[in-house]
Amino acid sequence: MSGKLEGLVAVVCGAGSSGPGWGNGKACAVQFAREGAQVFAVDISPEAAAETKGIIDGEGGDCVVYGADVTDSHAVEGLVKACIETYGRVDVLHNNVGIVEPGGPEEIKEANWDRLIDVNVKSMYLTTKNVLPHMIEAGGGAIINVSSIASFYSLGYPCVSYSASKGAVNALTRNIATQYAKHQIRCNAILPGLMDTPLIRGAVSSAYDDVDVMVRERNALCPMGRMGDAWDDAHSAEILASNASRYITGIEL
Repeated sequence: MSGKLEGLVAVVCGAGSSGPGWGNGKACAVQFAREGAQVFAVDISPEAAAETKGIIDGEGGDCVVYGADVTDSHAVEGLVKACIETYGRVDVLHNNVGIVEPGGPEEIKEANWDRLIDVNVKSMYLTTKNVLPHMIEAGGGAIINVSSIASFYSLGYPCVSYSASKGAVNALTRNIATQYAKHQIRCNAILPGLMDTPLIRGAVSSAYDDVDVMVRERNALCPMGRMGDAWDDAHSAEILASNASRYITGIEL
């Protein structure tokens, strides 16, 4: 690898995978490490993050695992404190945690709506709130929020809470980018299209009788005739975390 992130400390939230294979956060954590970053891998499942760490360790990278629910303010305070104690700084914050629930306003339960908004939006507010003082003190940093094209377009099935949450992520990203540009802190969003990840094969497949039917339908909706995968997201995140994007902020990629 080229060492694009050499010397940087990256906090990756959602660094484990929700099932077998490569989720976005898992791929991002491994890609960051391959490019030289020290990775602070956060996940609600320490076991899932430990699998990611095992891959990084096996490739000679540097990774520490931290188990935390990023919707809990005290847990987020603790993880940022632990990262500072371990590595001394936070240069990159990658907010990848997210869940999806198919359904429209009549189908989705109020408690499920609240939980999804907490996971998809509140978590990013809490992590950003806690890393910003350290980035300001260090003279800069990069924050990457994973949104979705669902913030703009229909995915072919109703997912009102997910779409609403990702619209909020876009607005959150723009506000952070504008307010903190003077501190050389960049904040950008990645808006994946239809992706083939363990999360999709788990949560979204519940709206279908056959997973293979879901995959074929999603592939057909993509201009390239196929869904993207976690590595497409990871390579985008790598660019936004690196010095190659030092003058890029507030975008929805």
